[in-house]
Amino acid sequence: MTKEGCAVRRDREDSHDIVGTLKVLMVDHALPLWAERGWDRSNGGFVERLDRDGHADLATPRRVRVQARQIYCFAKAAQLGWYPQGADIARKGLNYMLAKAKVPDGKPGFVHILAPDGSVLNPLRDTYDHAFVLLALATVYQLDRDAKVRAEIGELMQFIDTQLRSPDGGYLEGVPASMPRRQNPQMHLLEAFIAGFDATHDQAFQARAGDLFGLFSSNLFDAKKGVLGEYFEQDWSRIEPVSVEPGHQAEWVWLLKGFERITGCPTGKQRATLLESALRYRDATGCLVDEGDAQGNIVKATRRCWPQTEIIKAFVAQAESGVDGAADEARAALMRLDRYYLQHPVKGSWYDQFDGEGRSLVDTIPASSFYHILCAVAEAERVLGA
Repeated sequence: MTKEGCAVRRDREDSHDIVGTLKVLMVDHALPLWAERGWDRSNGGFVERLDRDGHADLATPRRVRVQARQIYCFAKAAQLGWYPQGADIARKGLNYMLAKAKVPDGKPGFVHILAPDGSVLNPLRDTYDHAFVLLALATVYQLDRDAKVRAEIGELMQFIDTQLRSPDGGYLEGVPASMPRRQNPQMHLLEAFIAGFDATHDQAFQARAGDLFGLFSSNLFDAKKGVLGEYFEQDWSRIEPVSVEPGHQAEWVWLLKGFERITGCPTGKQRATLLESALRYRDATGCLVDEGDAQGNIVKATRRCWPQTEIIKAFVAQAESGVDGAADEARAALMRLDRYYLQHPVKGSWYDQFDGEGRSLVDTIPASSFYHILCAVAEAERVLGA
């Protein structure tokens, strides 16, 4: 048996209660850690990262997308009953983000980067950021249907629909627009539109999601080669050579399942092709690497944490669809996430990236990964939990 095959077999043998184990890790350690050390008590706002010993880095500028991701995490944890106090933390984070990042210069939309004191460092209106702001708002709105939060969703969608829509399809990179065009903001807008529909039941979110599914089918995804492109020209023609991020291919598997759920549009064929293609880009540990080419070759043998969470969600989506063996594969992927990334000296934190030899490349603990990890564990518990 190959080294990769042995690793997969061990994962399956040891994965009996991995879902419960990681849920406990989230509830007992990660959520309390980031609630306590991840919030700046002096200036407000979530910190961008902790140092290797788990102390808050209060000096690093704060990306607005990370503020939104942390709001999502605490609102989601409260919604699940994992961490009831997360509701207040999420609202506190939302109030900070609205006060500091929304229209601070009199122009519509949210700025890109804040200084630790809450002043604006970069006024760019970034589409990727706005996708996460919508995700945060939708998740907070699901807590208690606050009319003020619903109004914020409506105002944000007015900006996205009028300022970020592209005449060439999909959405611009931001305001001001830039090149190249990327699939990543489109993918996260699809995620946010699904969440928006779940929160509000507004059919306009279904329509917006449908437009992005059309863009995915016609331009982003090459069905013949089975790969998802990352970078595009203005007209959505692919920039060669095509860069493939297997983590994004896995992420689309999960998102397409969500799109199917809210619209009834079948996506099983695309999901199967994307997942099969993503699995070509694994190293000897069974983990996804960071980048490959369209021929299935590994281009960057480094491996970040977040692609491992997305392959978990992909297998969970397939398990929910009744695909044979997908539940076992999801548990095995959870085991790899735990073994390689979550066994950090600071309980409730993680390693962000390794090189091809298994050496850690990032000396800090980035807050941005919490969204990926918590979502993967939540999805696993929802579908695979007892």
